[in-house]
Amino acid sequence: MRVIVVGAGEVGRSIAANLESSHDVVVVDRDGETVEELTYALDVLAIQGDGTKLETLRQAGLDDAGLMIACTDDDESNVVICGAAKANGDTFTIARVRRRTLLETWTGSEGAFGVDFMVCTDLLTAQTIFRISGLPAAHDVNMFAGGLVRMAEFEIGPNSPVAGSTVREADQYDSLTFAAIFRGEEMIVATGETSIQAGDRIVVIGSPESVTGFADDIVCTHDTDADEVVIVGASEIGFQTAREFEEHGFSPRLIEQDHDRARECAEALPNTMVMENDATDAEFLAREHVDEADIVVAALDGDEKNLLVSLLARRLGVDRTVAVIENLEYAELFETVGIDVAINPREETAEEIVRFTRTDHTEKIAMLEHDRAEVIEIEAGQNSVLTGREIADATADLPDGVVIGAISRGGRLVTPRGTTVVQPGDHVVVFVDSAVLDEVSQVI
Repeated sequence: MRVIVVGAGEVGRSIAANLESSHDVVVVDRDGETVEELTYALDVLAIQGDGTKLETLRQAGLDDAGLMIACTDDDESNVVICGAAKANGDTFTIARVRRRTLLETWTGSEGAFGVDFMVCTDLLTAQTIFRISGLPAAHDVNMFAGGLVRMAEFEIGPNSPVAGSTVREADQYDSLTFAAIFRGEEMIVATGETSIQAGDRIVVIGSPESVTGFADDIVCTHDTDADEVVIVGASEIGFQTAREFEEHGFSPRLIEQDHDRARECAEALPNTMVMENDATDAEFLAREHVDEADIVVAALDGDEKNLLVSLLARRLGVDRTVAVIENLEYAELFETVGIDVAINPREETAEEIVRFTRTDHTEKIAMLEHDRAEVIEIEAGQNSVLTGREIADATADLPDGVVIGAISRGGRLVTPRGTTVVQPGDHVVVFVDSAVLDEVSQVI
């Protein structure tokens, strides 16, 4: 399928890199240097031009395109691009926007703008922050099979009870699968004899109760609720995060320095305490007992500011810090200096868009460790290598780097074991090394 990606920023580049091996990808961007760089870096056709011009889209092969992805940094341009593509054919269109109001307008107006699917970056980021906040030590959390299955990635601290044990010793749960361990640059598919070390990031898949139980145990606590939430910065992401917590019954605190923005948020967020002050003022943070917060979310406009606020919160004794970062290269740096989780909005957006480019039987995906691996949900068909066979036999025919994490059968969770037989129509949640993803997707 020909896929046209307009906008070669972090989102567009990530999408193109993910699709280059399985689709005919064309990337359009206004910047000549970016286009030249992409030509050598990826197996795509890169074109310099303005994607809002029909002439440019036709040059990119609009007439033959099955999918148009508009992911520039301008909301209106993305809507125009999709509208132009839809007016000139049956191309499926995806628009990336930052403003939730645009998403709400599109949702409430069927077929509006000529957009088939709209992704709101700020809302996605807020939802990710909320998911992660409920599990201590979690770096990534996703739900599969309509909420029946949860996947989570945890970092094992030096004082964790499971540090130094094997997977078999740590596996005390009825409905949990230990999928893999990330150790530095190495990815290890988990077996019973795999040793768990401090600093490891371990991926588990299972029932929400089992994943929560594991989270409790690895940090020696049975209180996973982030009751006291402080959000620093009423950027659009900060505002949406506060709103997300409100919608789930929480009463967060939101710190914003700008008077007009603070007043605007106070009026729009009835269950949020909005405080007008500079969040880099350590005395203010101490006076407002921010040290008692279960989690502090840094959502200011600027990576350096978010780093500073997170470090201040950590110094005050806050249990958990989450920072929003615009530069993906900073993610590892942030977490190295003690920030618990660094979330990049563009990466979240790329992940959401990529799942729409997969074959029809792929229900949901989650990217791990900046796309070093994926967890995917597929519906097992008659021709799947998994169907009608015991998992131990079926996975023997798959490349290394594949783990069957969970099975949903008629709304019931089935914990996979070697003798479990996958049936047609089962929803199977699979951990896959990205290096073998294309090969695995063709047979499962």
